[in-house]
Formats: sequence, C-alpha cells, structure tokens
Amino acid sequence: MSNHWWWRPGWSTGSRFYTWHLTFDGQLDVHRFADEYRTSLAGADGLDLIPDQWLHLTMQGIGFVNDIDRADVDAVVDAARHRLAAVPPFDLKLSAPILDPEAVLVPVRPHEPVCAVRDAIRAAIGDVLEVPEKAEGFRPHVSLAYSNSDGPAAAIGSVLGAVDVPPATARIASAELIVIHRDNRMYEWETYARVPLG
Repeated sequence: MSNHWWWRPGWSTGSRFYTWHLTFDGQLDVHRFADEYRTSLAGADGLDLIPDQWLHLTMQGIGFVNDIDRADVDAVVDAARHRLAAVPPFDLKLSAPILDPEAVLVPVRPHEPVCAVRDAIRAAIGDVLEVPEKAEGFRPHVSLAYSNSDGPAAAIGSVLGAVDVPPATARIASAELIVIHRDNRMYEWETYARVPLG
C-alpha cells in the first residue's frame, strides 16, 4: 500500500476545489454495505475508513476555487441542468471491493449510465471553460478506505477475502457540484449545487 495523502500539484492545507461527485446521502443500502466492510477493516493498520457522510463517486473536477470566477461556475451549473435533464435516473450496484495501492475501492455496475453523467458534465464544463482531466481512463468506483502509510497489502487483502457482504444498490437521481478539501486526511465538502437527472 502507498500513502494516499501526499500533496498533489496545487494542493495544500486550505485548498478548496470545485468538483462533481455522485454522493450517497440517504442511501441506506450503501451505508449498510459500507458499515459491514468498515467493521471488518477496523483492525487493519494503515487505513482511514470513510464514514457514510463522505462516501462518493468522483466524476469530474473543474478547478481550484481561487482560480475560477464564480460567474463561470454558475454558468457551468446552468449548462449541466440542461444537459443532465437528458440523462435518466438509474440504479448502481456495489459489490466486492478490490485493493488499489492507495485505497479500498468498490467497482460499480453498470458503467454506461455513470459515464453518460460524466460526459454530460464534461460537455457542460466545455460550454463555459476548458475541460480539465482526460476523458479516458475513468474507472467508476466508490472508495471505502484510504491508505495512510506505505506498507504491505497482504493483511488488508486477507480481511477483504474473508468477508462476504451482500451487494448494495444505489438510486442515482442527481449529481452534485461540491467544494472539496482534504485538510483532515479525508475528502470533505460543502455542496455548491445539486442537479437532478432526467
């Protein structure tokens, strides 16, 4: 495992960043699923377990708050309202987690509607600003824990292999533009706008 909390370019304590996520407020089946895995992983060294409040599926960043005019952010939100109206709500399935060097990740299925939301968000950003990040390489997932140190992964893998948690279903009916930070070794945010699908 590798420490997830190294400072990426542009980031430091106090940094705030606009990004689009799918979040899971009120998604009790997702919370049940995450809690069972958190309980199993509680004794594993080197992990920061993510509480229900901060569970998310990362979609698409826009940029640092200090670098973007708020009028442009509002214009992106307006464009997203128009574009996401054409994407119907959908259900996601979360099943067995996998180990990434920096996190415990839950792949989600199906990919297609998640990618449709991301494509619409990228198009909305492109209506106003240059779109950051590449379209390619997107792997829809929900993280359950972040690695906070460098070390072997075998013990964490053994815990995950010994747990049999029924899959969870999430209903995705909106996307959120959030203002995120990582000051406390966790991704925490305030919601800037919630845009409905369909």
